[in-house]
Amino acid sequence: MAFHGWKWLLLLGRQTTLAKVWNSRKEGLSLCWKRCCHWSTGKSLDPEVRAFLEENTEVTNSGHLTPEIRLRLLTPRCRFWREKPDLWPYGDPFWAIYWPGGQALSRYILDNPHVVKGRSVLDLGSGCGATAIAAVMSGASQVLANDIDPIAGMAMILNCELNHLNPFPITIKNIINSEAGNWDLIVLGDMFYDEQLADGLHHWLQKCIRTHQTEVLIGDPGRHQFLSHSIRSQLHKVIEYSLPECTRQENYGLTSSIVWSYQPSNSLDNS
Repeated sequence: MAFHGWKWLLLLGRQTTLAKVWNSRKEGLSLCWKRCCHWSTGKSLDPEVRAFLEENTEVTNSGHLTPEIRLRLLTPRCRFWREKPDLWPYGDPFWAIYWPGGQALSRYILDNPHVVKGRSVLDLGSGCGATAIAAVMSGASQVLANDIDPIAGMAMILNCELNHLNPFPITIKNIINSEAGNWDLIVLGDMFYDEQLADGLHHWLQKCIRTHQTEVLIGDPGRHQFLSHSIRSQLHKVIEYSLPECTRQENYGLTSSIVWSYQPSNSLDNS
């Protein structure tokens, strides 16, 4: 099965498994940066994992919205584009795809550095780390990347190296439903693909906003699960980007991606 078919499984079927993992891991997140991070500057990677990732991904900065950022991704020139999915030894590589919502967020931050400059930023569901990298490039004072896949954390470090950046702190705990962290800005892309996960995100983001006046930016290309969710009525469209042809082909007809500002009403939503 080619990776193109594999990616279809990630989009439609296996995302349910990932959503269950997000929903089941209830560990809390310490608000202290040093205590909550699994990787940070100077932390070495497992040599075997590093070698595998370097051998089975391609360094690219083309075909997406942010040519300023180089990333290790799975492309048609990679072995696992053609191999059976089960031969990949580390679980589904969601991080190896530069999803369109993340592309839009990263493009917006690079074009509007004032959005993050001098601010603390949490990149939730960071994947390849592109949006966190964009925040660092644009002058954020602190960046924490969060993804529940430990291999994603390792890939982020490699992507930092590619862009000549010191690795930012990374945590692989599920922080949804934990105590609301005191962030200036939370960014998340392509996370509203499962109703239960979307509900959890909705309420946790509300808590962060009401407790700490956190700003929230969401990137999504208009998936049905996102547009049909109750959060949609509390979003303000910031900007829409036309997706490059390569990204369109890989995302089955999606032609654009939007950055939304989440602005919940003042009344507590108990739904």
